[in-house]
Amino acid sequence: MGRRDVLIVLFEGVQPLDVVGPHEVFAGANAAVVHRGQPAPYRVQTVAIAPGVVRGESGLGLVADGTPPDPRNELGTLLIPGGHGARSPEQHPELVEWIQSAAPQAARIATVCTGAFLAAAAGLCAGRRVTTHWAHAGELASAYPSARVSPDALHCCDGNLWSSAGVTAGIDLALALVEHDCGASVAQTVARHLVVHVRRPGGQTQFAAPVWSKPPETDPIRTAIDAIHSDPAADLSLDALATAAGLSTRHFVRRFRAEVGEPAGSYVERVRVEAARRLLEDEVAGLEIVAKRTGFGTTETLRRAFQRRVGMPPALYRRIARSNSRPV
Repeated sequence: MGRRDVLIVLFEGVQPLDVVGPHEVFAGANAAVVHRGQPAPYRVQTVAIAPGVVRGESGLGLVADGTPPDPRNELGTLLIPGGHGARSPEQHPELVEWIQSAAPQAARIATVCTGAFLAAAAGLCAGRRVTTHWAHAGELASAYPSARVSPDALHCCDGNLWSSAGVTAGIDLALALVEHDCGASVAQTVARHLVVHVRRPGGQTQFAAPVWSKPPETDPIRTAIDAIHSDPAADLSLDALATAAGLSTRHFVRRFRAEVGEPAGSYVERVRVEAARRLLEDEVAGLEIVAKRTGFGTTETLRRAFQRRVGMPPALYRRIARSNSRPV
């Protein structure tokens, strides 16, 4: 199988959206590229250990195209979806064994949602950064302590291991793969066709609203943006971001504004305010904790930024959010 072939594994208890979402993205990429007069870049197949109907976690029946190929064969993209069944790898010993044997021949492995559990059971996540659905991130980290679990990331990449958060984040992951393979223009065409956001950065928190700015054009600025979204509480000074991007501070400042359309400091503040807004909707977190977890440091700094961006102080926002969330 060539690099552009995509193999999606099915199993009892799979989440159908984890399968269908990425499948539609790759099919859309084929249509977009063929429309431009070029050969379709992907050949997508679904496989299951046993032939016949595979029941998804909702009861929906899926029928695989075939059974897994010889694990010694070259693979392109091996995509492992999630679902209730994925969180119990011991119930799928044959599948885990096949994944473990086939992975070294795969150009890349992609997991969607709790598919990371199957990958981890096959030994693919040891020492590598991986994400999953936020509700199961702690469980994954506890079961596989050698994995570097990023609980908030929408999707991430560590070497040839790509992983995404829950359910619809699999579409974002597939769009990122299409962009990597076929370019941003094809990915944008597919996203528009599916009526989804053109590009949500992988480091974006799973709770964040879509990014408001135009997507960056180059990898250094993408790296900086991913760093901002992955940990708003980190050192996000211009010097630190420039170092992450591999650029001088002066060059970084110019490049960031040219590609994103606003100064880096302004972008950082907006991301931090968005992160704070989400935390404020949680009744447990106090303002001091919110300020620290979102990089503002003090409640006064948080208050000023929140007032500037949202138009009200954080305490008032919290009261409104709580009243809106009460059942009627």
